Amino acid sequence: MRLFGHKLSLLAQIGLAIVALNLFLAIFAPLVAPYDQTAVLGDAWADADWQHWLGLDNLGRDLLSRLIFGARMSIGLSLVITALSFFIGIVTGFAAAVAGGWVDQALSRFVDLLLSMPTLIFAFVILSVLGSGLPVLIVTIAVLDSTKVFRLARSVAVGLVSLEFVEAARLRGEGWWWIITREILPNAIPPLTAEFGLRFCFTFLFIAALSFLGLGVQPPAADWGSMVKDYRDMINFGSAAPIYPAAAIAILTIGVNFVVDWMLSIHSRGQGEGA
Repeated sequence: MRLFGHKLSLLAQIGLAIVALNLFLAIFAPLVAPYDQTAVLGDAWADADWQHWLGLDNLGRDLLSRLIFGARMSIGLSLVITALSFFIGIVTGFAAAVAGGWVDQALSRFVDLLLSMPTLIFAFVILSVLGSGLPVLIVTIAVLDSTKVFRLARSVAVGLVSLEFVEAARLRGEGWWWIITREILPNAIPPLTAEFGLRFCFTFLFIAALSFLGLGVQPPAADWGSMVKDYRDMINFGSAAPIYPAAAIAILTIGVNFVVDWMLSIHSRGQGEGA
């Protein structure tokens, strides 16, 4: 099996299958889930049967349905946040490298200031003050995560701005935006694509951690992190309820990492051949 003209390793195929399955469930959750995520269908913690394959949760809702809808919320939110953080990080990182001088210094020192603060504690403070609505959650995590993207984007761009084709664009009188989008971005796609997968995993786990602490996705919406929090006490009674969302988090993270590792290996081979 090949992707983008390169042969997929066995682990990459497994990872791609995991990612594809989760994306399918996230996109088609209302069609795939047997019940609505908020529907109360019976007694709390009812055992699994043919109607409810994983049983019912603490409010009598179908566990399988909430797990499927949780994929939509957890994955969709992570993708939106990661995309926004990459837009902010790439634009500012490339601008710092292309402009140089005081622009580079100002942006770099501001990023250093944000990086000096513990991410979880900083997010905890902001969400505690401004509330944990989805817009606040998205912007907060995206801004904090964009600092890592900025560092990578700037590092990659600094290595490109000194090359002849960028200098030629400068001499032609091209502006910053033209140089960034036409000259630097196409050559920076491979490392940034691999980084996107890594940042997605970080964001995915970060949202789960915030939801577990009560500052992420709020009820009644299903989210894997909040499901672990809601069901955690049942493990003392031999219930597997908290294992399902925890396993879903772990499996998706492993699957994405399999694909990212394959992409990084391709990028490394490409650099070696280019050298």
